[in-house]
Amino acid sequence: QVQLVESGGGLVQAGGSLRLSCAASGRGFSSYAMGWFRQAPGKEREHVARINWSGGTTYYADSVKGRFTISRDNAKNTVYLQMDSLKPEDTAVYYCAAGPSTASMTYWGKGTLVTVSA
Repeated sequence: QVQLVESGGGLVQAGGSLRLSCAASGRGFSSYAMGWFRQAPGKEREHVARINWSGGTTYYADSVKGRFTISRDNAKNTVYLQMDSLKPEDTAVYYCAAGPSTASMTYWGKGTLVTVSA
């Protein structure tokens, strides 16, 4: 069992930056793939970025490539999402997830709200 708690959300102007953190508790963090997803009002949840257990492989949605960076620190049981050049369309609740592979997420956090103003 893994518990995930996101932090770092907030209000930022377009063009600005935020860094989200996801702290994991429970066993086996370093063996899990991790991911960030988001859900905007009235829309379905979508994949943003994923990272494998070692941090050596990452995947990004086309909409965030070149602007967002996912990373992890297994010693701190934490995964990060650095978000640069933010756009109003990045406004959403961002969720952290963990699972046995980047294609399969089992555990979910409760989310943190990111609001980007024009």
